[in-house]
Amino acid sequence: MVTSETWGRRDLFKREPWARLLIDTLYHYRGSAYLLHHFVLMADHFHVLITPTGSLERAVQYIKGGFSYRAKKELGSNMEVWQKGFSDHRIRDAEDYERHVQYIHFNPVRKHLCEKPEEYPCSSAHPGFELDPIPQGLKPSSFCDSNGAAEAAPLQSTGTDD
Repeated sequence: MVTSETWGRRDLFKREPWARLLIDTLYHYRGSAYLLHHFVLMADHFHVLITPTGSLERAVQYIKGGFSYRAKKELGSNMEVWQKGFSDHRIRDAEDYERHVQYIHFNPVRKHLCEKPEEYPCSSAHPGFELDPIPQGLKPSSFCDSNGAAEAAPLQSTGTDD
C-alpha cells in the first residue's frame, strides 16, 4: 500500500477536476507501471494498493509525476502538488491485504464524508471502477510465526494516520 500527501496538506482533491484527473492518471498507468487493486482519494492525500510491474519507486513516480505534468498542462497549475516521498507498507499475507483494503475503503467513512464506503465517489469501493484481482501468491496467515510477523521480514515504513 502506498500513501502520498499533497504539498502542505492542501485540499486539492476536494475540487472535482483535480480528483477526476488523479483517478484518470491512476488508470492511465494501470497495467504498464502497476496493477491497481484498490484506492481512495481524500482531500489532501491518497492511498493505493498496487502491485508494481517494476520498482515501487518507479510506479509512484508515474502516479505523482504523471499527475503533476497533467495538472500543469490540463488544469493550468504551476503549483507544487506533492510532498516529497511517500509512505509504503508491503503486504505480508492475505489477511494483511484484506485489512488494508478495509482501511482504504473505510477512510472516508471514518472522516464522516459518507456512511458506507460505496457512497464515496473517489474510492474503488464505489461501483463502476475496474480493478485488478488480488495478487497471486499471497501467503495465508498460517504461514506467519506466532507473533504475526512474516517469515521473511518485509520492507515497510509507517504511513499516515488517515
